Amino acid sequence: MTQPMKPKINQITILDGFTVNPGDLSWEQLEGLGHLKVYDRTSPEQTAWRAADADIVLTNKVVLDRKILESLPRLKYVGVLATGYNVVDIDAAAERGVVVTNIPAYSSESVAQMTFAHILNITNRVAHYAEMNRNGRWTENPDFCYWDTPLPELAGKVLGIIGLGHIGSKVARIARCFGMDVFALTSKESASLPEGIQKTTLDGLLAVSDVLTLHCPLNGETRNIICAETIRKMKRGAIIINTGRGPLVNEDDVAEALHSGHLGAYGADVLSTEPPAAANPLLHAPNAYITPHIAWATKEARIRLVDIAASNIRAFLDGKPENVVNR
Repeated sequence: MTQPMKPKINQITILDGFTVNPGDLSWEQLEGLGHLKVYDRTSPEQTAWRAADADIVLTNKVVLDRKILESLPRLKYVGVLATGYNVVDIDAAAERGVVVTNIPAYSSESVAQMTFAHILNITNRVAHYAEMNRNGRWTENPDFCYWDTPLPELAGKVLGIIGLGHIGSKVARIARCFGMDVFALTSKESASLPEGIQKTTLDGLLAVSDVLTLHCPLNGETRNIICAETIRKMKRGAIIINTGRGPLVNEDDVAEALHSGHLGAYGADVLSTEPPAAANPLLHAPNAYITPHIAWATKEARIRLVDIAASNIRAFLDGKPENVVNR
């Protein structure tokens, strides 16, 4: 049986390496696989010429659309330095014989951690009280303690999860440790779910959730899955957490629900446009807590990302590509 011809590689170009490695990691693994050129950031106008001499291009958020791909005759491989790969036109790449890979499941632990960081920030308001005490609130208090926000206990509350993949499953396990009841909207069969997780419909999930957290992929069915219509079906005062994708929610509708008080809080690590416009309604809505897409960015997760990126390239060079998204 004829073995597939292994590709010859001279140039590896990283178009936007700064967010993955702002200087605290090493590119040594990739340097051993070919001549490595790393750009911190690349604008759309710079993409074509920066990638022109590359056999392998690595990108996190720099878009490689059909026009760009058609201008890169040397290109053999695109490695997306993330799980989501919508920045690459995978059909155009396949037509040109360009292999596209992603990096699945490298940040599951970190994103689950951020999910609960948002939940606990909203329920316990640690940052709020720390800031109050910096300003002398406790030292001036007539009693040994004080609180000026609700302080709900998670035990006995219902956590609703949309999407029960790697991250959703980890979030469910953490929730059970807090004593929460867990319901999920998932394509998995009920019989296959871990003990303590109940499968339900979207309407059922909306009706019972005290906290609703989003861990599903972004597609035609899930875009704007949280909107005025679905929010109306939720309990008044419910909390929504989004560490998945910004466009899973209609941001105007969520902001309006926060202003009206129907939603108790919204915690998100993602927005529909990043960086957001100053006019984004969630940046100034009451009880909206927005972090700058950092759930994935723990050092441990980024080390795993670089390790898997190098492993993906080695597998490609060996003629046995892994984590291919455009077969």
